[in-house]
Amino acid sequence: MIDITKIKEGNLHSIYPSLYGSNFDENKLDTRFINLLKTHKELFNKDSADLFSTAGRSELGGNHTDHNLGKVIAATINLDTIAAVNKTDDNVAVIISEGFDPVKVDLTSLNYVKSEENTTDSLVRGIAAAFKNRGLNFGGFIANTTTSVLKGSGLSSSAAIEVLCATIFNHLYNSDILDPVELAKISQFAENTYYGKPSGLMDQCGCACGGIISIDFKNNSNPQIKKIPFSFAEHGYDLLIIDTKGSHDDLTHCYSAIPYEMKEVAHYFNKEVLREVDFNDFLNNIEDLRKTLKNDRAILRAFHYFNENKRVDKMVKALENDELENYFSLVNASGQSSFNYLQNVFNDENPKEQGLSLALALLESFLDDIGAKRVHGGGFAGTVQAYVKHEKSEQIINKVELLFNKGCVTKLNIRDKATTCFA
Repeated sequence: MIDITKIKEGNLHSIYPSLYGSNFDENKLDTRFINLLKTHKELFNKDSADLFSTAGRSELGGNHTDHNLGKVIAATINLDTIAAVNKTDDNVAVIISEGFDPVKVDLTSLNYVKSEENTTDSLVRGIAAAFKNRGLNFGGFIANTTTSVLKGSGLSSSAAIEVLCATIFNHLYNSDILDPVELAKISQFAENTYYGKPSGLMDQCGCACGGIISIDFKNNSNPQIKKIPFSFAEHGYDLLIIDTKGSHDDLTHCYSAIPYEMKEVAHYFNKEVLREVDFNDFLNNIEDLRKTLKNDRAILRAFHYFNENKRVDKMVKALENDELENYFSLVNASGQSSFNYLQNVFNDENPKEQGLSLALALLESFLDDIGAKRVHGGGFAGTVQAYVKHEKSEQIINKVELLFNKGCVTKLNIRDKATTCFA
């Protein structure tokens, strides 16, 4: 446990690099954690607490493939949700998050509660239930949190809070027995079963594991995860996320249509997901497939899925072999495939609003074939990802901010450390 005095004495300074990479301001971070503990004192009258950190994630490759048991690359980033936490004896979990309604969950009952769907309460209850199902311990705690993971930016702020809750139970009641992948699985269980959202596992793994990882979801209950030691910063590149400020309102049908249409193709072959379909069978039957489905977009999205899986393998090898130009070429190809075949760069029901398309066009004009760009995450509205040389970053950021307003660009670092209680 740590108190404000210890932070002022610099006790966290040796920890910051593993959490925030090489580019951070010690004084600002000290102030952030001091304010967290001040709020903890005001809320709960506690002078010291355990400190937790769970980061957001950035998708580097494998756009919209995880829901059909595909392959992805994800990176844990330097934006995180932090919490000050004390263990309690009353079996009630309390979480007060800056800018959100308080959460108070009585863990005496761990049954699914319909009225809690789409709330943080459901996640806490579901995570506790998952610990119980595994024969592990759980119990009450008091926590307050603040986050730098931008909401609605495709950086998985919701998965970060899920994994954070699992990390709290794991540390306070189970001596950190579970590894990050198991914490991710527990978080996904809570999101699927209690929160009511049928998500894949990429977001949770990306938030939990630390560093750059490749994930193969062929065996969804036990995905194959591999660490990829690589630093874009050390190679002279900044990783940027550009928020085009598009509205996510009424886009649920756009997102849900992607897995639905991919699975339509799979069902033609009497399979549940595209991962179970042989690509050559797909090609050999494409004429009858088109006649049967009467949906060219579903077939195009299947093309994206098959080729994106191949690209992820090549992207992993490129990073492992330090072949950055090859990696960037594959990133650009992924972006083109999302635009042309997956078709998630703009909503075709509202073609006059194309912020993502505009951002990609602007980046293409300024990158001069040095670096890369692609749609980031779900698409249709939201964010674009770009790899930019250090010396060009400020110029490009200024140009982009003229179009999408100041503060729309976030410069990311890769975070090495997994979700953790660190003090």
